[in-house]
Amino acid sequence: MLGDAIQCWHMTTAETDAMKPSELVLLSTEQMRRADSIAIAAGTAGIVLMERAGRAVAEAVLRRVGEGASIAVACGPGNNGGDGFVAARLLQEQGLKVHVALLGASEALRSDAAIAFSRWNGPVLPLASLGDAKPDLFVDALFGAGLGRPLSGEAAGAVAIMNASGRPVIAVDVPSGLSGDTGQAEGPAVQATETVTFFRLKPGHLLLPGRSLCGETIVADIGIPAQDALRDIAPTAFRNEPALWLGAWPHHGLDTHKFRRGAVAVAAGGIASVGAPRLSARAALRIGAGLATILCAPEALAAHASRGPDALMQRPIADGEGFSEFLRDRRVSAVLAGPALGLDERASGLVRAALASDKPIVLDADALTLLATSLRGEALTRQRDACRVLTPHEGEFQRLFGREPTIAAEGSKLERARKAAALCGAIVVYKGADTVIAAPDGRAAINATGSAALATAGSGDVLAGLIAGLLAQGMSAFEASCAAVWLHGRAGEALGFGLIADDLPEAIPPLMRGLPFG
Repeated sequence: MLGDAIQCWHMTTAETDAMKPSELVLLSTEQMRRADSIAIAAGTAGIVLMERAGRAVAEAVLRRVGEGASIAVACGPGNNGGDGFVAARLLQEQGLKVHVALLGASEALRSDAAIAFSRWNGPVLPLASLGDAKPDLFVDALFGAGLGRPLSGEAAGAVAIMNASGRPVIAVDVPSGLSGDTGQAEGPAVQATETVTFFRLKPGHLLLPGRSLCGETIVADIGIPAQDALRDIAPTAFRNEPALWLGAWPHHGLDTHKFRRGAVAVAAGGIASVGAPRLSARAALRIGAGLATILCAPEALAAHASRGPDALMQRPIADGEGFSEFLRDRRVSAVLAGPALGLDERASGLVRAALASDKPIVLDADALTLLATSLRGEALTRQRDACRVLTPHEGEFQRLFGREPTIAAEGSKLERARKAAALCGAIVVYKGADTVIAAPDGRAAINATGSAALATAGSGDVLAGLIAGLLAQGMSAFEASCAAVWLHGRAGEALGFGLIADDLPEAIPPLMRGLPFG
């Protein structure tokens, strides 16, 4: 059987929970070329790697079609096309009706792609004839992850044929037209049903719109020596999964107490804005913090005191000086400022006090707006060794960093987040359906949990509280941010449409109980 020769990983919930950290690595297109070179230098010929890649693609086809099915394979002029020729040959050997269409002339094929072509013993059609056979399934082997230009001409026409066919499309490496590094498509791109990639995922498989264009993603082991390759490449980008942060998860002994479990100070605004900070504080408690105190404007104290849950503490704080005094209590172990804090002078004073403290800080919502406006020029880079997390959505990110030329010029959300983190000396949680968590030292993770149900008022306030709750328990900032983002996304998946932000903190304890702590 074809399947006996290759192992594939489907990106399903159960399997990603059991992943090893080395399997979470994301490689740029250049790093993947380096991994191929390392395998070849170690003695595996390039054509052998291509045969294994083509075999993985053929396996994916056979899982989707029945005996006697008709398959159309669109091959490009490079190694991606070579993978397609291998898959076509193997599928033909299995008795399927295979039609191969090539972009350009076969005489232009080089190296391993030329060898793969020579092993195909069927006709080769011009690419414009791709849809003539009315196949049951298309294989997109036109261009891989390293494509640096928009598709045009015959290639764009082939993409249109595949996308309009109503038939399944299996893409090789990435859907043609998609950048493996940025997840962006500058022109036409294949909408794949399934994508088969090799060795490790690339950022473009997870960043939007790439993740949507890929469909189901499979990572095939084609024999690249992982330990040697990853040691040489030293990657710093990862898929955000529990294996990335479980080793840093806080654990508490039987002799613990509420302050050892962490006390979170939540800076809150006036009487019109009591909901958001309460969502944050509740989330901090639900993820394990021992105490959460809301520091509200004096006129809002009665409103807070009249609302549940009783586990939330509240205290009036008139200004930044009062907040500074509260933060001098060494039992306070983390600070959250931003959710419905306001944009007035009191709010500015509280953010200044938070920045001046030596506590781990989460800055969200209004605090980010203040940093981008009235507090612009305040030294975010001060105390660069301090534990700080910024949680901007797209609009907030642009207000904070959009005027920085090196950041604004980046096409990749991953690289924008990395440069922003390096600039401000803080963890940046660049929120969205493809949230990127970036550290000043270059580490970054792309999150893939979550659903559209999380697009509801207060959802971000809960996320900020989850991060603060983990920081309060002593978890390092990058890992705390990754864990909170992942759990927040899983909570959204579990609850589904109809959830409101109030539901999210309550969904966290069952998810924590299900973590594979080993």
